Amino acid sequence: MARSEKDKMLAGELYHPDAPELLAELSACAAWLARYNAALGRPQAWRTLLEERLGAVGEGTILRPPFYCDYGYNIHLGARVFLNYNCVILDTARVTIGDDTRIGPAVQIYAADHPRDPAVRRSGLECGRPVTIGANVWIGGGAIILPGVTIGDDAIVGAGSVVTRDVPPGATVAGNPARPVVHGQQA
Repeated sequence: MARSEKDKMLAGELYHPDAPELLAELSACAAWLARYNAALGRPQAWRTLLEERLGAVGEGTILRPPFYCDYGYNIHLGARVFLNYNCVILDTARVTIGDDTRIGPAVQIYAADHPRDPAVRRSGLECGRPVTIGANVWIGGGAIILPGVTIGDDAIVGAGSVVTRDVPPGATVAGNPARPVVHGQQA
């Protein structure tokens, strides 16, 4: 039996993003996002709306609208996670954010990826690689987390950083590309 494009996407394989089932899911998520983002002045409604669409929402988690994502169901948020205004999570693969993590405004988390081979890319195929952010992480405003990255527990990502590779637990990184910071200076 042939596998669906959604199954391929979830497995991290190359898939056609314009498959009818995926377009329908993108449309359903867009409708949900319109409702969620319209609830900006009604924080009491946020949790119920998040639980409708996201894969997991821990107790005490706050995600301030406006917020943007592809599907929603690949996003798993631990307890007491905070995402500030204007965050984007491209969740073609699983995105996991651990307990007590704080994420500043306009942070972008990309699980969506594209083939490096130009001929394959021209064919319209895409892929995704999971992003894992540990517990008690602080990500400054405007940071970008690229596909396949893991950020360890207790790490800090400086505002505006572009995280292109894994960040060890307890490390502080900053810059483009993000590099370790030692006593206030980049290493």
